[in-house]
Amino acid sequence: MQMTGNTILITGGNSGIGQGLASAFHALGNTVIITGRNQKSLEAVAAAHPGMTALTLNVDDAADIQRAAQQLIGDFPQLNAVIHNAGMMAEEDLKQGAADVAEAHIATNLLGPIRLNSALLPHLLRQPRAAVLTVTSGLAYVPLSLNPTYSATKAAMHAYTQAMRYQLADTAVQVIELVPPYVRTRLQGERQASDPNAMPLEDYIAETMDILSQQPDVQEVLVQRVHAQRFAEQRGEHAAFFHRMNDMLVASRKG
Repeated sequence: MQMTGNTILITGGNSGIGQGLASAFHALGNTVIITGRNQKSLEAVAAAHPGMTALTLNVDDAADIQRAAQQLIGDFPQLNAVIHNAGMMAEEDLKQGAADVAEAHIATNLLGPIRLNSALLPHLLRQPRAAVLTVTSGLAYVPLSLNPTYSATKAAMHAYTQAMRYQLADTAVQVIELVPPYVRTRLQGERQASDPNAMPLEDYIAETMDILSQQPDVQEVLVQRVHAQRFAEQRGEHAAFFHRMNDMLVASRKG
């Protein structure tokens, strides 16, 4: 991926990994547009980065995606990159049959990026060079038992990204998957934001940007902290990793 001279849309750019990526790409001189549900936090991030644009968007709303896509293409005809980052992560007790929580994950984490990608891809294909970046998770490869639908949506996005890369191989659109490990953000509230076992956000962003800079043709951005999850199956360690990770989580909750 070329790191400068882009016009980049970042969904969920008002917090966490999205905000970190928005700040990093903005610092390199790119034109950055961030979206999110909370107009106040969007405006605060944009105000801290002169020249950054904020646009309210509910990625779980198909009509709002169409509205935003048309506005973006009209206001930013040079738009040539999108980072599908917006997402939600909530715990589920499957014994209670919380289908509404599962459906919310699917609408936000899976249908949202697919719908937005479908709306923007015809425009991106007309650019001299373009990039689509999806944000999945190490949980796409080894799922967390307390977050079954979140893990499933990230596995689905990995498959979607891989298929999209193959379909677009003969175009000027580069397809990149970002695979974060457990990162210190507020995705699951204050507990995650202050968890010493989580990778510091600034470290994740720095390593990710370094990989993108040093490997312009990269297909998967894998920081060192996520390698154990990403390659557990390949190394024949998936079952052991899965039980160790989930047993530790259950034990920590009991403690």
